[in-house]
Amino acid sequence: MNLTLKIWRQKDANDKGKIVDYKINDISPDMSFLEMLDVLNSELITKGDEPVAFDHDCREGICGSCSLYINGEAHGPDRLVTTCQLHMRKFKDGDTIFIEPFRAKAFPVIKDLVVDRTAFDRVQHAGGFISVNTSGNTQDANSIPIEKVNADKAFDAATCIGCGACVASCKNSSAMLFVSAKVSQFALLPQGQVEATDRVLNMVNQMDEEGFGNCTNTGACEVECPKGISLENIARMNREFLTASLKG
Repeated sequence: MNLTLKIWRQKDANDKGKIVDYKINDISPDMSFLEMLDVLNSELITKGDEPVAFDHDCREGICGSCSLYINGEAHGPDRLVTTCQLHMRKFKDGDTIFIEPFRAKAFPVIKDLVVDRTAFDRVQHAGGFISVNTSGNTQDANSIPIEKVNADKAFDAATCIGCGACVASCKNSSAMLFVSAKVSQFALLPQGQVEATDRVLNMVNQMDEEGFGNCTNTGACEVECPKGISLENIARMNREFLTASLKG
């Protein structure tokens, strides 16, 4: 496959940045998208040019680092996959591919395609934990009865990898899907009840402080989420927030 890549290049957070065109040839359709970028960077380094900076880690669809905006879609044209799981067979010979960083006030660009997503970390620190003592006093999991429906929903919410696709796909750059997944994974389990009230209030307040927008109710976040996190979690978080606010 011979492709034209239009890639956002930005030296640092203060640089204006621009789209730069690159031609790349002989790309196998069996390559992953990041492997294709590896080939491009090898060519750039050989020429003495600056390689394109992009985030990656496990390349197994687990870490959420490979957050790229490809042809106007978070993680590209495939569904329920991260960028590292996107394969070049999704494109055609001669295609032009636009590659940009996630765009959000709370995700400032660090360099090229790399953005600062530590805002998510701060939201997590605000309440994404439990205080149940597990140090030398671990209870057998089977000693706490949990309805299977609730357990399944909690595990589904816990699959969120914090990649930020929900933010990138939302016209308001809302983090509601991410935050609601982190709230839900504890709200549905007895171990999460100790901090339930403080958790949802603190995490939502931190989300607002970070500059994320409000939910648009368009459902774009669920569509683009590589783990298929359901909008039901946002409804659950809203209920938890209302209950906590009334208690407070």
